[in-house]
Amino acid sequence: MPTPAQIWEEADLPTRRLAGLALNPAVTQDILLRLLAEAPLAVRMVLCRDRDLPAAVVDAVVAHPDARTRGFLAVNPHVDPAQRARLVDDPDWIVRCHLTEGPRVPLPHRPRPLPDDTVVRMITTYDGEEPLGSTGFWQQMSWQLIRSMPTHPVAAVRRWGVGSWGSLPAERRAALLADPDTSVRERAQELARWEDPAWVETQLPPRPCHGRTDILLNRALSEAVVEGVLTAPAHPDERATIALNPTLPPDAVVLLAADPDPRTRERIAGRADLRPAERRALVADPEPHVRRAVARHPDLGPDERRTLATDPDPQVRLAVSVHPAFSEEERARIDYRVPPDGRFGFRPAPQEPRDPADVRRDALSGHPMLRRRAAREHTLPADLVARLAEDDDLGVRVLLAHNHPDAPAALLLRCFLEYTGDERDRLPTRPDFPRTGLARLAAHADPRVRALTARDPETGPAVVERLTRDPDPEVRAALARHPNLPAPRLAELLADPELAHAAAANPALERGTVDRLVRTHGRGPW
Repeated sequence: MPTPAQIWEEADLPTRRLAGLALNPAVTQDILLRLLAEAPLAVRMVLCRDRDLPAAVVDAVVAHPDARTRGFLAVNPHVDPAQRARLVDDPDWIVRCHLTEGPRVPLPHRPRPLPDDTVVRMITTYDGEEPLGSTGFWQQMSWQLIRSMPTHPVAAVRRWGVGSWGSLPAERRAALLADPDTSVRERAQELARWEDPAWVETQLPPRPCHGRTDILLNRALSEAVVEGVLTAPAHPDERATIALNPTLPPDAVVLLAADPDPRTRERIAGRADLRPAERRALVADPEPHVRRAVARHPDLGPDERRTLATDPDPQVRLAVSVHPAFSEEERARIDYRVPPDGRFGFRPAPQEPRDPADVRRDALSGHPMLRRRAAREHTLPADLVARLAEDDDLGVRVLLAHNHPDAPAALLLRCFLEYTGDERDRLPTRPDFPRTGLARLAAHADPRVRALTARDPETGPAVVERLTRDPDPEVRAALARHPNLPAPRLAELLADPELAHAAAANPALERGTVDRLVRTHGRGPW
């Protein structure tokens, strides 16, 4: 079966014109239905996957005889998830597989969740043919359903809820271990066994592999396993590996804090269970990256903080400068430098919101790193949004633009113009990104900025025509869809192998041209 990329690669020019019509916002519902019924697979793929659809067209897709066509609707991120959910009982397994995988959204973003009852039906009726264990399926669950799974009235759903064993309170674990359903009890017992060091020891592979690494990192370790790693590791990295294990006994922490490998000491420095003597030893460690790790420890004492605040390594001073025990006055006396660049993209809202007082303290701090932390908060109040939108730190502004639902339109545009890092291209997809006043950017040196002129309804016909000849292909394609494109140039582009697809999506296309393209299967004349 050809992949979507292969389907598009094999599409000829007439087919690509029809695919452009499928995306044209001015094309009527009747035309969309005709394309669905008569057009080649590549056109149906674009129509069903790449745009929102009228209800009548969704009805027709759900009833379409071709499973691949229905499958494209199953992964459409633009339609209401309740419309995709109509495919939950599709007779063809490949459609159900596509529904479980869902729209392809890059992490940490998530698609809009499927209705809870749809997810429950999938859990209770799908068998091994559908990939319920895929990341895509988890991403389509609402947080409300995920939190309710360990206590859900349906046993199959509770069994899924056992998967969050590590974060469940003791009383909930006990209830699952005594669950009336055998499969739930057995699943809970499987996970509970991993907390028994003696049983874990029997499961430890003798040679280096992913399974051994997972156990040494995450599972309860017996004294014999720890001793074996300390004295005769199966791989040189294993001492550093167990340094991260939360079950590591205190005496092993002491030994590893003095390990000759700085990676091991760095990982020990980041542990939350360090005792004061161990922290003090690591504060004086000769390796800077070990001191950077311990500088973030929440239990640093005043003397340790003062020592690290004057550390010769600038990264250590920066790491300790955001310690919550410092006052603003103490923080201001530290000689730190905040890097101007970084990853300033979207951050999912935490399941447990931060204390509003702590968020406000960070937003009002003189330290850019703390203000950046506040700028990631999705529920930041309006007065702090207005304040951080004018912050002199680029990272603060961009994080606010990416994460706050009410980020000002002017901020969104400013960040797109000033920031060229991760997820920059997602900024114009924000609902409040400006659509007017962008024509002035037509001569900008950055092609991505020039492409913004396609969003402005006031961009003049001469400018639009000129930009369809821009050196950058993305600019040319964007402007080929602008409704102010002069009709003669639009007709030329319908014959252009590169831009015919974009030109056919132009809402200024005359109805007669649309009808002729459909009647001639994309061949014209127009």
